[in-house]
Order: sequence, then structure tokens, then C-alpha cells
Amino acid sequence: MDLHLTADRPSTDEKDAVDGELGPAEAGRAAPRHKLLPALHTIQARIGYLSPGALNYVAQRLDVAPAEIYGVASFYGMFSLAPRPRVVAHVCDDIACLTRGAGMLCAELEQASWPAGAILQRSPCLGLCERAPAALVTGAGKTPRDRVLAPANADALHALVRDAIDGRLPAEPDVLNTATSVPQAGQPQLRQPQLRLLRRIGQIDPSSVDEYRRLGGYEALRRALDLGPERVVREVLESRLLGRGGAAFPAGKKWEALLAQRHLSGPHYVVCNADESEPGTFKDRIVMEGDPFAVIEGMTIAALATGAQQGYLYIRGEYPLATRRLRRAIQAARDQGLLGNDILGRGLCFDIELRRGAGAYICGEETALFNSIEGFRGEPRNKPPFPTQAGLFRRPTVVNNVETLINIAEIVLDGGAAYSRIGTGNSAGYRLFCLCGHVGRPGVYEVAFGATLRDMIELAGGVSGNGRLQAVLLGGAAGAFVSPSELDTPLTFEGTRAIGATLGSGVIMLFDDSVDLKQILLRIASFFRDESCGQCVPCRAGAVRQEEALERLVHKRPLGSAAEEIRTLREMGQAMRDASICGLGQTASSALESALHRWSLFS
Repeated sequence: MDLHLTADRPSTDEKDAVDGELGPAEAGRAAPRHKLLPALHTIQARIGYLSPGALNYVAQRLDVAPAEIYGVASFYGMFSLAPRPRVVAHVCDDIACLTRGAGMLCAELEQASWPAGAILQRSPCLGLCERAPAALVTGAGKTPRDRVLAPANADALHALVRDAIDGRLPAEPDVLNTATSVPQAGQPQLRQPQLRLLRRIGQIDPSSVDEYRRLGGYEALRRALDLGPERVVREVLESRLLGRGGAAFPAGKKWEALLAQRHLSGPHYVVCNADESEPGTFKDRIVMEGDPFAVIEGMTIAALATGAQQGYLYIRGEYPLATRRLRRAIQAARDQGLLGNDILGRGLCFDIELRRGAGAYICGEETALFNSIEGFRGEPRNKPPFPTQAGLFRRPTVVNNVETLINIAEIVLDGGAAYSRIGTGNSAGYRLFCLCGHVGRPGVYEVAFGATLRDMIELAGGVSGNGRLQAVLLGGAAGAFVSPSELDTPLTFEGTRAIGATLGSGVIMLFDDSVDLKQILLRIASFFRDESCGQCVPCRAGAVRQEEALERLVHKRPLGSAAEEIRTLREMGQAMRDASICGLGQTASSALESALHRWSLFS
């Protein structure tokens, strides 16, 4: 390729960072395009932003046009293309944190003076909703550091920033905070025998293969090897397991479709979608931090069942502790013969590569995720072809999220038919729910399908705040608001569908009546405006116009009457649902419309 470079040159630090990621430069040999995101992460971790010289050097190393490199770098929210201090305090001002004082915290921080070596940046949801309000401090350098602070306050955050400037930013304690992430001792769930998906969290060293095995780890993989691919797929089909990422597609159907492609030459892939970016969602993070081998074992069984040889685990970029633990767990599994060639001496060959996202909600959509791994902008693809036909690198691929994969061991060990009898109706098995906002004990809760919304709120300690429940958001920003009169709704796929809501990614976010729901709706509209990838007009324009119309209603300046403005909002929502390429545009108006349906907010 004829590269048209500017005169900007990389610094020695930048070249060292890139070469450390891509390997030494070899004349006439380009590094693969799919190494682009790791290279960009490495540069930013070293110097704090992506300079023109560094981008030029990456373009040369990958033999990709600089304009394309810039297009990718500018797509992701975690990357900065402008010079900035090496220390950044990312403070969440999204909906869950707003219920816990994030608005006042951000205002206080913005009025304070910051040292020359640091900068404050408001952030969308950091996936730390059970410990709101949340912050993440990053410090660039030869030994980059990052540290979560949650719950955050101004004094503690300033102290952490000063430590980062002085090069003393402490690493996040490498222990799972069971007191805040999973209900603690004396509360309903920790160490309870009925737990299946969460039973090891807080009970084992997450870096130890031996401890994982002590509590039943890798028994399912051995059983799967005995059963063989066709029988494993049949068990997953019989289990009636629906995907837990939000779309609720039958997992067995995906596996069956990929297995049918095994006669095709060339690599097949298993991808774990761990880009958990839905506001209010943090269950996958808890699993990855506390039980990473469960995810690895689930991916390995998926590979056995579908004939895949390579796996990619795409993890959210704002999850530093989960990333470290998974890297160690993947290496430990390789060292123990549980990844790589001839796994457990049974001829299975499968390995996993970890990839970090970089702050793009849209990459939770599976085809956008493929583009991101491949080194392109995270824009969704048109379907068909479907991933099982042409997915990652245009090869047959199966994609499951973290919670879906950790259910697989239960199915393999107990049998699909037994698993299908857990739960109710068309909702089979176990489900993780993320309770946050004005709830007594925020955290991840595991139940068999069938519990009502009221049951889950009581399990999590009831309504907190002022104790007067105003609304519950189910499914996150792409979900729906429900009223206190609907608390007896079963939290099943069919139960929530009956009231015009959705389980989505398992979010249950409570708002007491001190919260101004209009401001929450504005924050959701702002979120979708920012997160739209811009590829298709209905979403690109609709998300902006939706926010503008909502702003006018909130400030009592509608175009025409409020009723006319609301009618226009609903028409825009319908247009986005009908014509957007992917689920982002199709659900960007869901929460807003559910609130307009249940409350007279603008009359």
C-alpha cells in the first residue's frame, strides 16, 4: 500500500511501546491488521494519548493507510487524540451513579483545582454500579497503572490522583470484594447451597486452577469430551438455554449451526462477548473477577462442540481487574494443559486470545465486535450472512456472552433435559440479576427463573433512598421503565414481554421518588446520542433529534404543544426501530417510550 504519511515522527517511547506489542519491525513484512487495537492501547498506556507520530508509526508497521488508523482511533471513547496529562480521573455520571450522588460529586470535582499532571473526565457507566458513585484513575507511563475507586468521594479521589502523579498509584487490591459485589455473610446468598453460577465466587483464589478444580471445575469439560460434539450440542438444545446477553437467542441453535460448518476447511472461532457496557450491568465483571476459569471452561466446551480451534475473549476496556485475572487464568490453563494442543490428552486443540475493547457500547453487538477485533471501526454488519456462516475474519463463528457460557457446565453435568425443567415456561435455567440504584444491598443475585420483581427487590434488602419507590428500570438503558404496580411481574422472558418490558442484560435499577425521571431520561438520550456508531441514518440522526426533543420538553419549550412533541418523539422511535441496522437504534427509544406510557411527565 502507498502510505501517505505526514512529517510527524514517533518518540522513542512510542516506538518502543508499539514494537513491544507487535514485535521487532522486519523489512517488507507488515504486522496483521487485527493487532491495531492492542497497539493503540499500548501507546496510550505509555504516553497518555495517541500522537500523530505514533499513529504514523502504527500505519507503517501494519501497512494500513493513516486515514484508516485515525478513523479507528477516533471511534473509541477511551482513546485521546489530543495531548493531555498522563493521569486521568474518569468519573461516572451515568444513571446508576446519579442515584448515588454522582451529579454532586462531579460538580464538586469540576469546581476544584486540579494539579498540572492530571485531568478530570466525565464517563459513561463504568460497570461498577453496585459501588456507585464510581471512578477509574489511569496513569500512563512505562509501568502504566489503573485503579478503581468505588464508592468515590472528592477527597479520596484527589488523594489517588496525587499518588498517580507521583508515580505511586497503588494497584487495585487483587482480592474480590465480596462484601459489595455478592451479598455478604448474613445476607441471603453468600455460601448458600442453592447457588450454582456464583457458588465459587469469594470461595476460591481466582488465579488457582487447583482451587477451581477442588470445587468442581473442569469436570464438565471431561464429561463433554466423553460425550462428543454432537451429544453436547444436543444437550444444549434440550436445555432450552437462551442467551443471557439481551437478545435471548437459543444457544443450542448457534452451536448446531456452527457444527454443521465443520466440514469447511480453515479456522472456526468461538468468541466470548464480555463487552458488558449496558448501563446498570456488572454481572459478567463479577464472574470474570471471581471465577475466570468458569468462562474459560465454557469457551473450551463450546470449541469442542462446534469444531472451533481458536477463541477470542473480548473484554470491556474499563475492567482492569477482570482483565488481569483473565490473562493470568488463560496462562495458567495453558500451563496445565487445559488450553493449547491436545487438551487433557484427548486430542482437542483450542486456545484463547484476550482482546480489550476501548469504550464503544456498540461493540456489544456481535458483528461490531468482530470488526473491532479485526482492527476496524466497531460498526455492525448487515445480516445475512450470519456469524455461524461468516463471522470473525469472515469465518464460521459462534458468539456467546459470559453468563451464557458459565451455564454450559451445569447443562453438561446434569443433562439438558434436567436443566430445562429449572425455571418456568419458556425461561429455563438460572439467571443473574444486577440490582442497583435505590436498593438496600446492591449486587449480583442468582435465582432460577420464576422469581418476581418484588421477590428480587426483597432479596436485595428492599427499597433504599427515602423508601418510596417511584420506578424500576429493567434491562438497562435499552430496556424499559416499570411502575410499582407491576412488581409482581415474573422475571421471565414471557413475563416481562407481557407488560411491554424486557429482561435485557439483567438490570434491575430502582429509583425512589426524589429522583427527577425527566433528567434520567435525558441522560439515557445523551448516552445513545454518544454511543451511536453513525453508520445508518435512522440511528445517527434519530438519536440526536430524540435528545433535542426531550431537551425541549424538559425545559418547557416544545415545538408546538407538548402533545405534538411527544407524538413526534414516538414517530422517531418507530422509524429507528424499523430502519436501524442493529439493536442500538432499534432500542434507543425504548426506555423513553416506556416512561411516557406509564407516567404523565410532560403534561
